[in-house]
Amino acid sequence: LTAPSPIPKGKKKSESVVILPPPSSGEMEVNESGNISSPSPHPEDGEEGSGLPTDDSLPDSAKGRKDSVWSVGEGSTDEIDKHDESQRSTLFIEKPQSTVMNVGGDVIFTAKVEAKDLLRKPTVKWFKGKWMDLASKAGKHLQLKELYDRNAKIFTFEMHIIKAKENYGGNYRCEVTYKDKFDSCTFDLEVLESPATPQPIDIRSAFKRSGEGQDDAGELDFSGLLKHREVKQEDTGPDIDVWELLKAAQPSEYEKIAFQYGITDLRGMLKRLKRIKREEKKSAAFAKVLDPAYQVDKGGRIKLIVDLADPTVDLKWYKNGQEIRPSTKFIFEHKGTQRMLVINNCTLNDDAAYQVRAGDEKCQTELFVRELPVTITKELQDTSTYVGERFELECEVSEEGANVKWFKNGVELENGVRARHRIKEDGLKHYLYIDDATKADSGTYSVMTTGGTSKAEIKVDLRPLRIIQPLTDMTVKLGDEINLKCEISENISGRWYKNAQIIQSSDRVKMYHKGRIHRLIIMNSLVDDEGDYTFVPEAYAITLSAKVHVIDPPKIHLDFLKAVDYTVTVVSGNKLRLEIPVSGEPAPKVVWKRGDKVITDSSGRIRAESHPDHSSLIIDCAERDDSGNYSIMVMNEAGLDSAVIKIKVVDVPDPPEAPLVTEVGEDWCIMNWEPPKYDGGSPILGYFIERKKKQSSRWMRLNFDLCREHTFEPKKMIEGVAYEVRVFAVNAIGTSKPSMPSKAFIPLAVTSEPTLLAVDDVTDTTVTMKWRPPDHIGAAGLDGYVIEYCFEAGTVPDSDSDSAWTPIITDAAQFRNLGALTDSNEAAKLTDSNVDKSAEVDASAAVQPGTVAAPPSSGKTTPTKDASVGSETKEVPDSSKAGGEGAAQKGKALTGKQDKPALPGKVENITPAGIAGGQPVSQTEQAKATAEPTLSKDIQITQDNRGVDAASEQKESKDAVTTPTEVARPSERWTVANPDLTDKTRFTIPNLPTGAKIFVRVKAVNAAGASSPRLHPQPILVKEVVEPPKIRLPRHLKQTYIRRVGETVNLVIPFQGKPRPKVIWKKDGVLVDVSQVSIRNSECDTIIFIRKAARGHSGKYELTVQVDTLEDKATIDIQIVDRPGPPQVVQIVQVWGENAALEWKPPKDNGNAAITGYTIQKADKKTMEWFTVIEHYQRTSITIPDLIIGNEYYFRAFSENMCGLSENATVTKNCAKIEKEGTPYKNPNYKEFDFSEAPQFTHPLISTIAVAGYNATLNCSVRGNPKPKIYWFKNRVLITDDPRYRTFNSQGVCTLEIRKPSPYDGGIYSCKAENDLGSTEVECKLEVKVTQ
Repeated sequence: LTAPSPIPKGKKKSESVVILPPPSSGEMEVNESGNISSPSPHPEDGEEGSGLPTDDSLPDSAKGRKDSVWSVGEGSTDEIDKHDESQRSTLFIEKPQSTVMNVGGDVIFTAKVEAKDLLRKPTVKWFKGKWMDLASKAGKHLQLKELYDRNAKIFTFEMHIIKAKENYGGNYRCEVTYKDKFDSCTFDLEVLESPATPQPIDIRSAFKRSGEGQDDAGELDFSGLLKHREVKQEDTGPDIDVWELLKAAQPSEYEKIAFQYGITDLRGMLKRLKRIKREEKKSAAFAKVLDPAYQVDKGGRIKLIVDLADPTVDLKWYKNGQEIRPSTKFIFEHKGTQRMLVINNCTLNDDAAYQVRAGDEKCQTELFVRELPVTITKELQDTSTYVGERFELECEVSEEGANVKWFKNGVELENGVRARHRIKEDGLKHYLYIDDATKADSGTYSVMTTGGTSKAEIKVDLRPLRIIQPLTDMTVKLGDEINLKCEISENISGRWYKNAQIIQSSDRVKMYHKGRIHRLIIMNSLVDDEGDYTFVPEAYAITLSAKVHVIDPPKIHLDFLKAVDYTVTVVSGNKLRLEIPVSGEPAPKVVWKRGDKVITDSSGRIRAESHPDHSSLIIDCAERDDSGNYSIMVMNEAGLDSAVIKIKVVDVPDPPEAPLVTEVGEDWCIMNWEPPKYDGGSPILGYFIERKKKQSSRWMRLNFDLCREHTFEPKKMIEGVAYEVRVFAVNAIGTSKPSMPSKAFIPLAVTSEPTLLAVDDVTDTTVTMKWRPPDHIGAAGLDGYVIEYCFEAGTVPDSDSDSAWTPIITDAAQFRNLGALTDSNEAAKLTDSNVDKSAEVDASAAVQPGTVAAPPSSGKTTPTKDASVGSETKEVPDSSKAGGEGAAQKGKALTGKQDKPALPGKVENITPAGIAGGQPVSQTEQAKATAEPTLSKDIQITQDNRGVDAASEQKESKDAVTTPTEVARPSERWTVANPDLTDKTRFTIPNLPTGAKIFVRVKAVNAAGASSPRLHPQPILVKEVVEPPKIRLPRHLKQTYIRRVGETVNLVIPFQGKPRPKVIWKKDGVLVDVSQVSIRNSECDTIIFIRKAARGHSGKYELTVQVDTLEDKATIDIQIVDRPGPPQVVQIVQVWGENAALEWKPPKDNGNAAITGYTIQKADKKTMEWFTVIEHYQRTSITIPDLIIGNEYYFRAFSENMCGLSENATVTKNCAKIEKEGTPYKNPNYKEFDFSEAPQFTHPLISTIAVAGYNATLNCSVRGNPKPKIYWFKNRVLITDDPRYRTFNSQGVCTLEIRKPSPYDGGIYSCKAENDLGSTEVECKLEVKVTQ
């Protein structure tokens, strides 16, 4: 085997391979990457591939020979590609590119993988050839790096080759794997070297570790087997045929021979040795088979000879599986038993696999056609030229039509439409032309053939540049044209710059280049065009510069002021910043004046600011005095300009005076105000009104349209909330400041009268009333209640004795005109008048809200009316005035409160608002009235805040009928029972005379005043009613009350009875010891309290409640419980086998509760660790089983009640010893069950249709014992070791997986199960459809 020359990039395979036959009968392969690999094994009889030499029966190396000249294909058939092409997915976004480099250079191969859809880093491997993993070769010449860009989410994998050597060239592969995704790419590296004469190497050196013992040992020298390199001469001794040694040696000596002769690929050699041994089997058809390989030069002639054992057998020749027919190229000859195939004029197409078939046997060989290398007879020459000129490179090769490749700096040059170079071939000569050379064309150019390489250095320089006409400085007026011109010695382009910034062409800026002249023209020059201009020729470090100066006379621009006289109006208090545009180059000087006074640039309130393109007049917080004429003057070296501007200062109006609130309602008010004194120089357009809550700082606008009047009515206010209002004046300039807020006002309304007034309790001196809050309280809330009472009319208590009663005759008209003074203002008026106090109370002359003034008494009767229905009621006789005034005086003396100040909004001793009619009621009727506090139809209380119609009063006077009757009615004097307001709905009126009858009424009071009174409809007798005692024992105390020792006992037992009952507690018939048990009594309940209960507190407690001679009793059973004591005696009654019988007696102390069970524990005598045997056991005897033979046990028992286990346990005095018995144990004799069963399919195969390209599975289930062996067949052919099929057998479920099936995988599939008892088989049909 001789190593060929390196394969140049882009060279066809048919033009670059030189193969010699390997020694002995072993077969060697040379693949594209320069690796030596094993050939395909020869199929044997009975194996797949036997039969006719079709494409399927040929080895993989014989397929596709049209595109390959490598021997025996690209790898052995037993090397299965790890990832099928159909499973590949595109993971690379950038793949490594093939590279040509020189020896000693560095190169980086980069692969990029997008990580957007990847959850973790993919796995990347670098290979040289087909199987060498470069991760193990990392060192000073090889480095592998990984980078990750978090922003772009891209993984970058790099392979660095440093100081490459000759043997680093070859085919490389990069593989990336992520879960079930896979991608791969191949690339070539060519290391250029000087051509050398091929040197033969022997098979031992081919399988040795390259460079062993040399300086480059362990480096990337895998492809060195096929590279030309200088090998150090070493004394190898006599030539030994390792193949013969391995053939004759025992398998146990293979490793020793491989170590002795430096063979590292022992596995590959053993595979070849196995095939060689197989081939040595004697053939029945062939006496001598073909050699493993033949080699012939291109155009030569070769003869393939085979010797037959039987000359009469039919013989056929095949090339790449196709039968060969006799022709002028292929000639069949025979000589005795020899059969010969002669191939004339061999070409590269004849490089193929050849087979000969004799009967049922066949043999094969491979023919290698060698093409001689093309050499370079005339080398390239180094050349120097200038930019813009044309140059050419010429070389001459040894053969016409040879494939010649051109390179620049190691990069191949190819002809193209847009390429700057042209490649031409003329017989043996080859040319490279480049027109209009540039500096980028400099570099190393090389030409490569199959027999060598030639290099040349090309240098392209610039011509020396001369400035013929430089740029000149310019001064132009604004708007004129700027024309810059220069001339250089070369016709090259360049760039124009202004102030070091590149200039771009536009409609105003033009750049011209004609020959050696360059021109820059700027039309309508601007101030911004001034600056330093530079022209830089391309590719030269020379610059041409000039300065351009633009001048312009000064000018003031007032076009933005639309007023004819240039008037500027400003609102007083605002800041005026008047910016006047000015122009001029150079920048003019600006002067502002007001009259003859110059306005400086100081920091005053009125100041001026100057800028390059404008000047500003600034007035901070403009005032009325700032109005006037202001002049501006601008000047520079080119001229002068001036102007006059008039400034007018206007202002918003002054705020109006504080508004007045004239009327206030429930949710509204009426407000008035006066216009402001100063309107700001502009008529008042209207007003805005705002309001806010007094305690808030947030004002709310009430009108969005201007109010043009001086009166406004705010609405939708909240009752009881204090408000303030204010006003804004508006003119054309703006809105004035707000006026001062008005005085605070509160929209309020009184509440409705209290409801459900009833008697809660009555004693000999007190009456307790209760009621419910008003139905409507209003936003003002409820401050409290006022309770008033008066005695029944006709009798009042004597001033000397509380028990004496004096009848008083009163006029019915007086009672009809009685009312309540609910308005505090009216009460104040009456108090401040000159009327005598005695007269002002009982006369009731002032008409209050809800009352009607009585006409003069005429001795006639006046009927009372129901205010709500309008029907007449009982008539009351109109008596004389004799008793009224005296009663008033007596009532005043009785109360004794007239001289005290009244409550806010209240008046003491005022008349009621209605009349209570009807006869005096008894105590029973009084109780009914208390239980049902409803107002009778003839007792109606009405209130009209706006008065009573006079017409109804006149009608009432006319319809009066004198019908005397006797009614229970209140007197004209009402007494306030509570000096201070009460917020509770229950009140006790104290200090009342026993036996008196009183009327009671209640008023609700808030900030707006008192509401209408709620009058109790019946008089109340001040006398306590005896109520029998009754104990209301809680339900849980009707049963035994159980508590544990130490817990707290707190029992509350309510009772009822009047007067206050007497409470007596007894325990077991004896009075309770208050030192042990605490007793607390009240009017309605009693409490028994024990802080820490003890068992001595258990017993029956009897409660007795007495009222005079009446009493009620209740009994409470209290039980205090504790944990019990331990059982008395625990004895071991009997021990037998593994059992022990125990007995015990109940504990003496049960803890004042029933024993609920026992807990039994056992302990081994050796360890004395206690283990619970049983819990909650209720009997007093037990048998404990499952004791361990040979051990001794103690037992103990705990007693248990509702409080838990006893604190201590009773332990047995003696221990129970479990004795061993001598009875032998006999194993039972069981008949063994026979589980043997012949195979039987419990679920057959089912015919199915698969989709091409998607994995398909066939499933069935089988049973049998012993476990049957499973065989799968396709079309009755056994499926074995085929990578396209995978079989599984789990728990009797058999599965056949077909990977990526094609239409050719369709057919009849069968599964066979076989064991010692028999066999069975099922089959199905699989059809594969191709998706459209």
